[in-house]
Formats: sequence, structure tokens, C-alpha cells
Amino acid sequence: MQLTLESDYAIRIISVIAEGWNDPSESEAAASVRMDAKSISDISGVPLRFSLKILRKLVAGGLVRSYKGTRGGYELAKAPNQISVLDVVEITEGKIHINRCISKDFVCTRPAEGPCKFKKCFDDISAEIRNSMRNITFDRFIE
Repeated sequence: MQLTLESDYAIRIISVIAEGWNDPSESEAAASVRMDAKSISDISGVPLRFSLKILRKLVAGGLVRSYKGTRGGYELAKAPNQISVLDVVEITEGKIHINRCISKDFVCTRPAEGPCKFKKCFDDISAEIRNSMRNITFDRFIE
């Protein structure tokens, strides 16, 4: 299993924006710093075209706010300690599961043989991965 390049880029983008976060004891509005997409792209190493695409998803997912105009840009919608790697990955990829049989839309081709003996195992592993990713928040990456 491997994260897509889009998720990798999204994690880098959130990390760059989080670096601009000031004292967490301040209000969210005062603590957040706006960055333009070009700066985010340059610092993260993510091509501008992909940065813009991913930023739209992160805005739609409620992790980032966008502002238009000369004083516009992007800022975190939440404190870095309230944004997990899981949040970012599931915005870009959807719910994480290591096997398609765990998906709600999956129809098992072996129903005559009874319940799948692997589904519970795959579900447990997926839950462990999600829990691990949920416990990693972006305040960890701020220097």
C-alpha cells in the first residue's frame, strides 16, 4: 500500500501553511498567516498547478480557508494540532481501507461460501492505520 502523490503533496502543503502558524494561545484569526499559492508551491516543491488543485480540495474539506484579492491567499482553518495526517489523506483519497472488500460499495462474489474470513482482518488493519494517522497532527512538524 502506498499513498498517492496527491496525498503526499497535500501533506506537504498543509505542513508549509502550518509553519506560518504563530502562537497557538492566540485566537485562530490572529494565529494564522496567509500565504499565496505561488509561495506554497515554491516552499513545498509541489508544482503550482497541482498546488492549486489540492488547495481547492483542502478548502472544500474545511482544513484551509482561501481569500481573494491583493491581500488574499490561503491559511489554515484550524490549529495545526487539530489537523491530522488522516484528515488530509481522507480529503484527497477518501476513507482509507487496505482492501476493496471493506468498502461500502463492494459486493462480494463469494456469498455462497459464507462470510469472508479475511474481511475482519483487513478491517482491523485498516482501523489501526487510520488510528495511527489520526494521532499524527501537524504541530509535530512545526520547527
